[in-house]
Amino acid sequence: QVQLVESGGGLVQAGGSLRLSCAASGINFSFNNWGWYRQAPGKQHELVAVITSGGTTTYADSVKGRFTISRDNAKNTAYLQMNSLKPEDTAVYFCNVHKYGRNWYDWGQGTQVTVSA
Repeated sequence: QVQLVESGGGLVQAGGSLRLSCAASGINFSFNNWGWYRQAPGKQHELVAVITSGGTTTYADSVKGRFTISRDNAKNTAYLQMNSLKPEDTAVYFCNVHKYGRNWYDWGQGTQVTVSA
């Protein structure tokens, strides 16, 4: 059974930083591409960043230069370092296997990120 557990969210002022973690179990972590997604109130899930099994990273234009995705295969964990946060980054953040341009598994509980102006 696949489990995705996101953590590290919180309330931060604009310009601040947070580091999100995604602990995965029940899956061959190292063989998969991983994505961080976010969902703002009233909106659909938005892909924020992807890291391939080989370590190549891509980012949405809205976070490029501010967010960094990484992975630790030994710990079955993906990370999202978020710097220079803006109020428009406020959302629930989720991780998932990224396959064929979308999330592959059901969503976990996510972690709330709130950025105050």
